[in-house]
Amino acid sequence: MWTIQTEPLTHETFAPFGNFYVMTKPDGYSLNGEIHRFFPDRISESYGTRVGFSPILVKKPEQMKVTQVEYHTTTPEMILPLNDDMILHVAPASAGIPVTHLTRAFLVPKGTLVKINTAIWHLAPLPAEAEELQAMIVLPECTYANDCTVVDLKEEEQFVIKNER
Repeated sequence: MWTIQTEPLTHETFAPFGNFYVMTKPDGYSLNGEIHRFFPDRISESYGTRVGFSPILVKKPEQMKVTQVEYHTTTPEMILPLNDDMILHVAPASAGIPVTHLTRAFLVPKGTLVKINTAIWHLAPLPAEAEELQAMIVLPECTYANDCTVVDLKEEEQFVIKNER
């Protein structure tokens, strides 16, 4: 088992895995009214079915040891941390065989919507500081039942995430 360190989220470093936008600090062109500024289409996605907006609660473990990973073969996943920064681990798509030695862990600021590309290895986000992370997951309805491959990692594939700021 080995340890990986969280790294800051940047567009360049996260690009192989997806994209993101800080929803609580919008920038760029906006449509403006008397009392509002609207920042359209900062992240777009097309799902061919109904979309589920699902809350997730994740307790902070004593040790951030990762023993399972998952991927979705037909859909990207979006995650929005609501009450805390989140730690998100991702690894490249690899035809169903985990490549945990290529895993990277990102510190995602609260209020930042992250889109994880189709087939990227990941699992539940982890709280950076809070005892329990509250986040929203956006996926096509019933993805957890129809398009979610979860793999138990062999001991030599498991890793620990460190978040030292």
